[in-house]
Amino acid sequence: MDDAWMGSIDISINKAFTARAFDTSTGDLAKNSQPGEQFYGISDSNHGRVMIFAGGLPLRGSNGNVVGGVGVSGGTGEQDQVVVEAAMAAF
Repeated sequence: MDDAWMGSIDISINKAFTARAFDTSTGDLAKNSQPGEQFYGISDSNHGRVMIFAGGLPLRGSNGNVVGGVGVSGGTGEQDQVVVEAAMAAF
């Protein structure tokens, strides 16, 4: 994306990794990783690769099994989420 931060490359890759590693959206993981919640501190796991903000979704095949992950970064959390949902719809 024009004018996106270079750091967004790694973030998008790590969002896809996170979505696949835990078979959940990074936005949902974010809700459960707040202080007092069951996954508090998870962002420190996996050598710091776990992303806990919107923009990552597990990629499911036609049978519903998770076959990969998709990650988007470069915009706001809301923008990243809209783009990743569009990518999923295209799949």
